[in-house]
Amino acid sequence: METFFGPFRGKVFDPSRAPSGSPVSPRGNAWQARLATLACLGLLALGAGQARAWSLDDVAGLARERAQTPFKPAAQAMPAELANLDYDGYRDIRFNPASTVWRADKLPYEVNFFHIGREVASVRIHEITPEGVKPLPFRPAEFNYGKNSLSPEKWGDLGHGGLRAFSNLNSATYKDELVVFQGASYFRALGTGQRYGLSARGLAVDTVGGGKEEFPRFTDFWLEKPAADAKRLTVYALMDSQRMTGAYRFDITPGEQTTTAVQARIFMRDNKQPGAQTPIKTLGLAPLTSMFFFGENQPRPGDFRPEVHDSDGLMIATGEGEWLWRPLQNPASPLVTSFRMKSLKGFGLMQRDRAFSNYEDTEARYELRPSAWVTPVGDWGAGRVELLQFGTPDETHDNVAAYWVPDRMPAPGESLDLAWQIAWQGKNQQLPPNGWVTQSRRGTGYSRLDAKALNQQIQFVIDFAGPALDALPEDAAVRAVATANANGRVLESLAYRNPATGTWRMTLRVQRLNPAQPVELRAFLQHNSNTLSETWTNLITP
Repeated sequence: METFFGPFRGKVFDPSRAPSGSPVSPRGNAWQARLATLACLGLLALGAGQARAWSLDDVAGLARERAQTPFKPAAQAMPAELANLDYDGYRDIRFNPASTVWRADKLPYEVNFFHIGREVASVRIHEITPEGVKPLPFRPAEFNYGKNSLSPEKWGDLGHGGLRAFSNLNSATYKDELVVFQGASYFRALGTGQRYGLSARGLAVDTVGGGKEEFPRFTDFWLEKPAADAKRLTVYALMDSQRMTGAYRFDITPGEQTTTAVQARIFMRDNKQPGAQTPIKTLGLAPLTSMFFFGENQPRPGDFRPEVHDSDGLMIATGEGEWLWRPLQNPASPLVTSFRMKSLKGFGLMQRDRAFSNYEDTEARYELRPSAWVTPVGDWGAGRVELLQFGTPDETHDNVAAYWVPDRMPAPGESLDLAWQIAWQGKNQQLPPNGWVTQSRRGTGYSRLDAKALNQQIQFVIDFAGPALDALPEDAAVRAVATANANGRVLESLAYRNPATGTWRMTLRVQRLNPAQPVELRAFLQHNSNTLSETWTNLITP
């Protein structure tokens, strides 16, 4: 376990809250000619009426070609009348439902597009059909411009601002939003009955350490036209950035727990190329981005809501068989912690509190926000799960990021192949097999200690549930096993059954030795030599 305080690179970004990236035009005639050539390749017949299939290898060929050339930021080119729109004016631009892709074909999935804007970058979108690959250009007639007085017919092909797909997620007669790709390499999906919350990214680069974070962005998408009985939607994406390029395949399978299977092939630019000389310090794989404003462990006086967050904790399953739970915080200053291990079974930013009474917010409905559980495909080797948290003044800003950092970084000019699955989960979500934390509170009740002693001591009350605990006899001798780093002293650790709920509660009282330094805590429940729960880990900040 490692902890450090200090600067982080850039900001954690949620395109739905504060869109990032510059509105851009196409990458130039040479690049468009290359895309057109590959589109034609998709039309080469293998047999009568059969076109060559488009695959990740095709996108990887484009990514490899880009990686062998210097990075060229896309030129900014936007009509002034569009660039001058304010927030409300941009929000008044909507896609015409009648233009939704594949709606007329009555297929199980449909797609429409976002309009580009002052803070919404342009992407190129293509369709893969049995006949081949063709572009889906920007067409002004596909949008309703509301009350805006604009001349879109004069703009040319600006590209699109992103895409969103729809499926019969909640109803057999109506297609709901399933997944969105918009802004840098961000995407997010929904399971049955869920509402949008946290986001995922294709890649995170130098998110922490001081300096500027690099935001790779998807520049091109390919949508595979689904068959009439398709159980999943396939999307390909091409990524570009100062020091790397990438090819991605996303297979999205809707359901109570929608899954996003990701295959990625990342190419590092040679460090002799302009802009690629600075070594990458932190390559974050399968990154997640979320918001934690306040919760049961950090209540906010004056707010009628008990909790406000898209995620309330980081859960990790190590290759060694340990399960970890780290409650999230809204810290006063940027906070980075990492969990090192020989191998990884999974990690996720989880929304465990699933009851309306946890939030009491009739509009935001935080209890319906999904958890995102990441499962690596294959062995990712040794590395660490890194957690970044920084302060947010309200619930409109994302302030949490988690990702996997491999010990071995690809060298300049190398490529990296990896795959993972993201499960967007609701009430039925990934949990440890034995027991888990249901709530974590900090503070004291009535105490005979004086004010000075109370100031030096910190108390936590942690509740646990799970099958290993349910199987215990009434008189089971359950032990609270708690440890602290060198800056903390565990004064008291008690485990007892909660008579009101029948679950088990742990009470910890800890003394901080140096108020200017953090205290790292670990605690779990044990019966005889059997571990009954995941390991609760917490950080007392200076």
